Amino acid sequence: MTIRGKIWKFGNDVDTDVIIPARYLNTSDVKELASHCMEDADPEFARKIARGDIIAAGSNFGCGSSREHAPIAIKEAGISLVIAESFARIFYRNAFNIGLPILELPQAGGAIAQGDDVEVDIETGSITDHTTGLQYQANPIPPFMRELLTAGGLVPYVASRAARTTRR
Repeated sequence: MTIRGKIWKFGNDVDTDVIIPARYLNTSDVKELASHCMEDADPEFARKIARGDIIAAGSNFGCGSSREHAPIAIKEAGISLVIAESFARIFYRNAFNIGLPILELPQAGGAIAQGDDVEVDIETGSITDHTTGLQYQANPIPPFMRELLTAGGLVPYVASRAARTTRR
């Protein structure tokens, strides 16, 4: 699976309240959540991005509360991938649970710039920055997590496994 998109850059310690402000958590409408994605960092973010774009960030992306709303808002806004130096543990798992690909790249915060055109091979972790011509190697996604992404998240993965089990 290959993803190519424009980079939107954020710094270190982007917490879940920045990703989706708590004042919008009274809805379960994913389109409404998406329309407020990253609003406190960039009020126009959800209107400026294009489907398939990529977020690149520094360390500890997704820290703060354990809400699933954060990766849901990112994915539903149209972001196809988040590349960061590191992720908060619960955000990391929530992202895979809802089918949002994420990659850890130690130099993500400094090497990839806002607006760069980047292509990523999800299976290998190979990243090509077509703007600069530079290549990077992210930590590959573990095989089980790739299975979750392929299925579309944890719920579809479990449902497909259950369906296979009942057919036997």
